[in-house]
Amino acid sequence: MAAQFFNRIGQLGLGVAVLGGVVNSALYNVDGGHRAVIFDRFTGVQQEVVGEEVSQRVSEELTERAKQFGFILDDISLTHLTFGREFTQAVEMKQVAQQEAEKARFVVEKAEQQKLASIISAEGDASAAGLLAKAFGEAGDGLVELRRIEAAEDIAYQLSRSRGVAYLPGGQNTLLNLPGLWRSKRHLKTY
Repeated sequence: MAAQFFNRIGQLGLGVAVLGGVVNSALYNVDGGHRAVIFDRFTGVQQEVVGEEVSQRVSEELTERAKQFGFILDDISLTHLTFGREFTQAVEMKQVAQQEAEKARFVVEKAEQQKLASIISAEGDASAAGLLAKAFGEAGDGLVELRRIEAAEDIAYQLSRSRGVAYLPGGQNTLLNLPGLWRSKRHLKTY
């Protein structure tokens, strides 16, 4: 008994699925400002061209209904069309998903560009290091000595501009007149 029941439900479910597939293949959507040519699998391309999703259908139905009451409608204008809450939420969720996908694509492209820039920079550094090694091999330590002298000149220049810093050349036994300086400070304190 239970087996027959489940067999019957399976047959019913299969029938509903086939019917749903047929109905789904018969549905179409025509965007605003476009027209659709209908292709039927049994008879081929139809002679009738279908215009716009909602406005044409509303116009036809309102014209028929108005005729019943003795009104003649020349044209209608849809000014306010709303969708259900579920449809609106679905559209919003789709927009958010598209924006997130676009953001993720941008992040991936940015990472790829940074990776490429790092590779190019590393290749440039390696090339510069090779050129420096070649120059050191050909010229000896002259370039290193020149860089050391330039750095020392820069440091001396910066120190000379600072207040309270005196530059004393190395290698000489130069002493400051500290006792005289000390006496002058003591002399100032006694007054």
